[in-house]
Amino acid sequence: MSATVLPEMELTQARAEALLRQMLRIRRFEEKCAELYSATKIRGFLHLYIGQEAIAAGVIGALGPEDAIVATYREHGHALVRGIPARTVMAEMYGKRTGCSRGRGGSMHLFDAERRFFGGHAIVGGGLPLASGLALADRLKGRKAVTACFFGEGAAAEGEFHETLNLSALWKLPVLFLCENNLYGMGTALDRATSEPNIHRHAAAYRIPAQTVDGMDILAVEAATRKARAHIESQGGPYFLELSTYRFRAHSMFDPELYRDRSEVESWKAKGPIVRFKSLISESGLLGESVVRRLDAEVCAEIEDAVIYAESSEWEPADEMLADVYRKGGDSP
Repeated sequence: MSATVLPEMELTQARAEALLRQMLRIRRFEEKCAELYSATKIRGFLHLYIGQEAIAAGVIGALGPEDAIVATYREHGHALVRGIPARTVMAEMYGKRTGCSRGRGGSMHLFDAERRFFGGHAIVGGGLPLASGLALADRLKGRKAVTACFFGEGAAAEGEFHETLNLSALWKLPVLFLCENNLYGMGTALDRATSEPNIHRHAAAYRIPAQTVDGMDILAVEAATRKARAHIESQGGPYFLELSTYRFRAHSMFDPELYRDRSEVESWKAKGPIVRFKSLISESGLLGESVVRRLDAEVCAEIEDAVIYAESSEWEPADEMLADVYRKGGDSP
């Protein structure tokens, strides 16, 4: 069946401001997190989303509040765009009790059931089966909702990727599969790890409609998401988007990044999502430089406020540390 064709949304000044603001929020938040990690304020693992901002901003901006979201361990940007306050996301990064997961999840396990944001998942591909379960639950409850499931290209090598696509197609579940293909699974280039580097082609094996999208173009991402969601609503069953992108930072803060040349990274930065969108709005006359500076200043103030909030928040009391923790054999530790 053919997908529903939607008219292109007009890029107004207000919409341009909203899209740029979201990408700047992600970028400045991530830059601050890198700074705080180096200062040992944030501990554990930290995976930055710098370079991929157009995907989170474009996809989630095209979803409704009734839709569910399942993300990966590189999910700070997804959480921010979904509406989880920067304060509670930053507090979670610190491990404070005021965090969105009460300080128990940290960087890789952001969660907000009220906003239907179901993780942050540290295991590669771990969110895929959960997405099909959420979609099935929505169907059984009669909800008109879509479950958007983000994952990296490395997850396509995992068994649960194929199992989830198969079941979602068989049961015609309303899942929007979103592969953020940044070309490197940790330190291994995609073409050295899989015999079929075009990830969207895997969807064909399960008769799931799929397309590739320029993940560095926020307007293309938003348009493709709206089209995919409309198809799921009108035709039933899942849809698959492969979003071509690139991370500008190392896989994690522990990664020495010896597997790619600096020139390659710099060439991608020159065509990054924020750079491209700024050029577009400047050439079209939609937003002047003063407006861009104002947006950036407002975003930076929001992030600084989040840091102050996290710094001043309380740690979880020691006598509450075992609350909600399953212990075999009853109450004994």
